[in-house]
Amino acid sequence: MSVEFIGYIATRESSEIIPATGPVIDLAHIEAVARTHDDGGFDRALVAFHSTSPESILIAAHAASVTSKLNVMIAHRPGFTQPTLAARQFATLDQLTRGRVGVHIITGGDDAEQRQDGDFLGKDERYERTDEYLEVVRKVWTSEKPFDHRGKYYRFERAFSTVKSWQTPHIPVYFGGASDAAIAVAGKHADIYALWGETHSQVRDLIGRVRAAAAKHGRSPRFSLSLRPILAETEEKAWARADEILDRARALLDKTGFRRASAPVNSGSLRLLEAAAQGVRLDKRLWTGVAALTGARGNSTALVGTPEQVADALMDYYDLGVTTFLIRGFDPLKDAVEYGRSLLPATRRLIAARAGASMAAE
Repeated sequence: MSVEFIGYIATRESSEIIPATGPVIDLAHIEAVARTHDDGGFDRALVAFHSTSPESILIAAHAASVTSKLNVMIAHRPGFTQPTLAARQFATLDQLTRGRVGVHIITGGDDAEQRQDGDFLGKDERYERTDEYLEVVRKVWTSEKPFDHRGKYYRFERAFSTVKSWQTPHIPVYFGGASDAAIAVAGKHADIYALWGETHSQVRDLIGRVRAAAAKHGRSPRFSLSLRPILAETEEKAWARADEILDRARALLDKTGFRRASAPVNSGSLRLLEAAAQGVRLDKRLWTGVAALTGARGNSTALVGTPEQVADALMDYYDLGVTTFLIRGFDPLKDAVEYGRSLLPATRRLIAARAGASMAAE
């Protein structure tokens, strides 16, 4: 199996160790980081979504316009756009980019953030709505004639789109969420199920649960894992850099005075904190320092080592069934350059060697 690498395009330079400054939409940064991923051999780049952030589809469209090969992975939250319109928006951009669009469905695990956009449904209801939403979106992408729909959350008469996606049968659907409600919907709709950087045991368990949910619908999704690789020319220097990142992250939190007021409620963060409770260094080289410090707000665990060592650690997840890696650094633009220079080629060499050995054994 081949491997897919996904990077990350933010609208300005910032991270747990770099305070956000300057305009919220920094065109120079968007274009620089998009081209860095394009030139560095990344297959795709994520454009994130938050209830207070710039609109992800528009940012992705601009990133695609300044690159030639890079695919985009557009984070999208169901419930704020009618599914018929969203389907046409994504299909239109897929046509304009000649098939470079993917959509990452994030239903939302934080009630307070959801309410910033006027959504007052409970978590399980949101996943129920997402199920219906994706049913409509997929039908708009593929139906050759108008259709009616009457569901709990949506009702349409003669819904149809004259624009279809460039990709067939439709745009790939990535899906995040680790609760029982999320996994049930993922099994039905996800083409690629996305996990955060958990332990081998956690990943094995979650992949098994998603596969079981998908089997009920005759489906077999692929799997993506999100990590924050920390690289250096020696292992000792890489761990020293991890310690420095943790110190800088702690100093920035102290300076801003921002601390999570309560424990996270989304299942993904809770799973990362469960891993962090086991120790700061887990499995071969999984590091939980920043996840523990920040309350696991998002993708915050790392693999630490030389490019070859981290590539070898990625292969452990590959052996568990992961074929897509979403990676971004704590120093986003600089790290993206280094990933393209060293980590991506090292991992692909291991994949190629594995494939060659398999063919020779047949």
